[in-house]
Formats: sequence, C-alpha cells, structure tokens
Amino acid sequence: MLKHLCWIVLGIALSAQAADLAPQPQHQRAIHVSTALLAHYHYKPTPLDDQLSAAIFDRYLKSLDGEKYYFVQSDIDQLSEYRNRLDDAIKDEDLQPAFAIFNRYTRRAEERFAYARELLKAGGFRFDRDERFTFDREKAAWAASEDALLQIWQLRVKNDWLRLKLAGKADAEIAVTLDKRYEQSIRRVKRLKSDDAFQIFMNAYTMAIEPHTSYLGPRASADFEISMRLSLFGIGAVLQEREDYTVIREITPGGPAALSGQLKAGDRILAVAQGAKGAFVDVVGSRLDETVALIRGPADSVVRLDILPGDAGPDARHRQISLVRKKIDLAQQAAKKSILDVGESDSKRRIGVITLPTFYSDFEGERQGDRNARSATRDVERLLGELSKEKVDGVVLDLRHNGGGSLKEAIALTGLFIDTGPVVMERNAEGRIFVDGDTVPGTAWDGPLGVLIDGESASASEIFAAAIQDYGRGIIIGEQSYGKGTVQTVLNLDQAVRDEKANLGELRLTIAQFFRINGSTTQLRGVQPDIAFPATNDPTLTGEASNDNALPWTRIRAAAYDRVADQSEIIPVLQARHAARAANDPEFKKLDEAATELQRLRQQKNLSLNETERRRENEAQEKRLAGLSRADDGLLDNERDPDREKADEKAATKAPDIRLLSAARIVADE
Repeated sequence: MLKHLCWIVLGIALSAQAADLAPQPQHQRAIHVSTALLAHYHYKPTPLDDQLSAAIFDRYLKSLDGEKYYFVQSDIDQLSEYRNRLDDAIKDEDLQPAFAIFNRYTRRAEERFAYARELLKAGGFRFDRDERFTFDREKAAWAASEDALLQIWQLRVKNDWLRLKLAGKADAEIAVTLDKRYEQSIRRVKRLKSDDAFQIFMNAYTMAIEPHTSYLGPRASADFEISMRLSLFGIGAVLQEREDYTVIREITPGGPAALSGQLKAGDRILAVAQGAKGAFVDVVGSRLDETVALIRGPADSVVRLDILPGDAGPDARHRQISLVRKKIDLAQQAAKKSILDVGESDSKRRIGVITLPTFYSDFEGERQGDRNARSATRDVERLLGELSKEKVDGVVLDLRHNGGGSLKEAIALTGLFIDTGPVVMERNAEGRIFVDGDTVPGTAWDGPLGVLIDGESASASEIFAAAIQDYGRGIIIGEQSYGKGTVQTVLNLDQAVRDEKANLGELRLTIAQFFRINGSTTQLRGVQPDIAFPATNDPTLTGEASNDNALPWTRIRAAAYDRVADQSEIIPVLQARHAARAANDPEFKKLDEAATELQRLRQQKNLSLNETERRRENEAQEKRLAGLSRADDGLLDNERDPDREKADEKAATKAPDIRLLSAARIVADE
C-alpha cells in the first residue's frame, strides 16, 4: 500500500512541477566580483580549492535540507559528483552545478509535501502504538531509500496531527489546517526564483569561509529593513526563516516585543491574527516576506501572534500574545535608571541600576553638529550624575540582551569608569594592529561597579565588559557572553563595479578581529563572568560557538595599560557571600532548577506518538516547570495569564528579577 501510494504521489508531483531554474547573467558577474573581494579583503584568507569546494557542497546541502526530509542517499550519491568541482565552477563563473543541485531540491520538496497531503486524505491515524518521532534530524544519516524516507514523513505528519489534537483541535479542523500548511509549502517552493537559488548558493560559499560573511541579493538587500527588521510600525523584532518556521532571531530594544517581555529569540511564530478578534492565519511553511506582511500594519493597531516557545521544548503549549504596532524611536531604546535597597536594616545599601539595551548614537544629529545629540554615553553619564546626587553606594550596569551597537560608544562609555587608557585592539586582514581608547581625563563614577551580562550580550557589550574586567574596575556578573569578536563591513557590488544598474546585491564580509587590552580575543569564548549565575543560554547552541567554522580564539601582545585595582583577592570573598545567600534563597534555587530543566529539554531529540504517553510526558514536563522562577524573562512560562501579566507590570518596579537583585547584592558586598 505504501509503495503504491508513493508512486501515485510522485506522478502527481512531477506532472505539476514548475520549470527548472537557470542562472542569469548578473549572477555570473556577482560571483566574479564577490570572489575577487573575498580573496583580497577577507580577514581569513581561504584558498578556493577542493577543500573549500567540499565545505561549500556540505553547507549548500545543509541550507537546502538541513533536517534531511527531502533527499535520499541516492540523491546525495549522484550530486556528490559536484563535491570537488564547485571551486572550479566558481572560478569559471559556471553556476550550472549549483542550479542542478537546487532544482533537484525543489523537485524533492514538492514530492514530499504532495505525499504528506495524500497521507491526510488517506487518514486513519492511530495514536495507540509505540512510535516515536525524531524532530532533530540534523545529525541523522540520509534516508537509505524512498520507502525509508516516506516512513519518516508518515511519522512527521502524525506528529503534526497529534500536536494540533493535543491543542484541542477537532479532526476535521486538523485535516484542513495541515492540508493548507503543506499546500502552502508547495507554493512556496514553486515561487522560488533564480535569484533565490543564487543567494542560497552564494551564502553556502561565503559562510563556508566564515559564519558572519554573507551575500544579499538585490531584492533581499532592498527589502531588508522592511522584511526583516520590521522597523516601521511593526513589533520590533528581527525575523529569520528556519525550515518551515518564522523564528525570532533577535528583539529590537525599545520595541513592542521588548517592552512586552512576551517574546524571546528562538520563539517560533505559528499564526498571525489582526486586531483583538481577528481569525488566526497559519504561517507555518510561509515565506518570510509573507509572514512579515501579516505582522506589519498601521501604527497603534493590534497584531496577535500564536507562538511556540523556542526554549521550552519541542512540544510546549502554544502561547498567544497581543502587541500594539509602534514605530521604534531612539528614546525607547535609551538607558534607564532605578535604585534597589538591598541588605539587612543595619547594613542596607542603595544600589543604582542602569539598564542599557544597546550602544546607541544619534549619528544624524552628530553629522549636523548637534553637541547634544543623543548617545548611550551621554545618557549614562547623566544618569550616573543623578545617582551620585541620590547617594547610591554602588552601581550595576545591566547589559543583558544588549547585542552591541556603536564601537565608539563602547569606548566612550568605558571612559566614564576609567581615567584614560586603551580600551580595545583591532587586527585587520593585513595583520596590522590598531589600539583605540579613552583620551578624556576623569571619571563619572569611581565607586563599586558591577556589570551584568548574559549569553545575548555581544560585540560592543563584550568590548566594554572586557575592558572593565581587564582594568579591575568592576565585577563582571552573570553568564558567558555571546563571543563575537569580529568586525564586518558591507560592500555594495554595484558600486564595486561602478555600475549602479548592475543589480548585483551586497556582500557582507569580515575584515578584522577585536582583541581585549590583555591581548586575548572575545571571539568564541566571550567574556567569562567573575561570578557566574546559572546559565539558561547554551553557548554551543546560541552563541558564536554554535557556528562550526567560527574563527578560533587567539591572542596577541597585550596593550600597555595600568590596572585600576586587583580584584583577585576580593572576588572569592564576594563569590562565597553570594553562594551562601543563593543556597538559602528560594527564588535563586528556582533559577538554578530552570537552567537545569532547559538543559534537559535541549537534549531531547524525539517525541512519543502514543497519545496517552505524549500527554503523560507533557503533564510531567508542566509539573517540573510549574512554579519555576519567572525571573528569567519568562523562558519557562509557556502559558501566560493576562491578569497576572497586568499585575506583573505594576509590580515590576517593586520586585526586580532575581538575577538583577543578586547582582545588586554582590555590588553591595564590595
């Protein structure tokens, strides 16, 4: 029966497939100039040879079929003739091999989703068997045969059905929803254009060299701000397309998503609805631009999202949230201050907290000569002055979720806490080393200082935190930072060939690497905290270390600088006092339990397709998560209570999260 159904479906799919895509003249020109730029200006010189060809081939297959749902081993065997030929093809500007692989992918993808639709028509799914569905297939072997892959698809469709069934959907509704989803996936594949194929191949080429080097085709480049950053009347989030999902890549500081606290990087958007009562439109399998078109809308209007939490396990309950579309402005991203009273009555300390979501700067104001143009450094300096007048005993600078921003601001901000001296070193592709630092004498705050970081603190945040640590100026608290220690620039290929109508796109390439003033780089290892908190971010999954070909950690000669203080003696004392408090703090214990549970969930690779067992697994997970700390930005809070959220907003100024409170207590101990 299975084999009979297989050939029926394959016949239907093949007869309806779109014509094969072919390379265009501008693609040959784009790859020619890109190859020249990569060879001459990239920080990591990489010869275009058979070794790189094999890396491009593997990365291209991964980008097309990373979870191994479309190709079978015979496809890979046939396509492997190109494994060591792609370098020669690139040199010869011959894109036929790249398009041959891509066209094979589109045919297979259409066939597989057509088969999934036929399975829905056949119906009769049973959920009383001892079957399990492996949802993480990245490291799995290619299916040995068509029959083996179709069996995998049977389990995938059953899992899709069971998820909706467990969410309370009726069978008829499930069948319609999934059929539309699979049909939409087929339409998405059929709408792919030659530019899409070229961009995917080009990124396989550039990212085989180094993960932060990439190519944007003309359409993607032109639509970047609108289609991905949602900066105009959107939700304030950077999105990306991963498999069949639209995934939150990062949250824009000061935007509706960040202010609501209801979205986090890694969350998957399953459906979008308009207004308070609009019907949800399923977006699983949709193109990124189609999902974005639904999310964007008039200012001050409501958009509702059906979310599958990214860090709460593959079978977490959906979460529906409402956001009011807003245009993000600089004021919403500005630094903010508060004061925490910590310690017992006889030893109470007032700790000032400055939250800095990004290293921002009003570049336009500066170009126009506005001496009061807004910047992170000016705002923090003003807030430090206010905190000094309010007689605080210490300051915590909160850089959690701060993905970076202006390097100039990171250097200037460091200058508020040291007198003068180097802050960061940079080595370019030619091996030349440049030192940049603070040249303005004096400080804005010379009292106890703590810098709170997490796995999302990156780039400029890491430069600042590393400098504070190297000078011994303060205590670094929290989690290992992201680990991005490289510098990128964007080159317009039309300008490179001096032809504004060439329509070649843009190349983003790594041109330099940052180094701490102690000579080591923040690359890969990030900034290690002096006092560590339970880690909810896994650097091997979300940080720079998650990239299999990231530049390695290395070091150069240290810069000449004088440490402000030696923290080596005080840190063990502060660590001991913090550990004693944490051992008796129920909220901190919950934070530790939450980190452990998240680690367990990340290691889970499969799910039961037995309904009774699946319900039991879900109930057991919910019991483990019940009552765990919400201090971690709701990572484990799969089903939020609107009434409780309103109460949380009112209590936010009275009850800071446990990480921030613990950091304040550590600074008070100084």
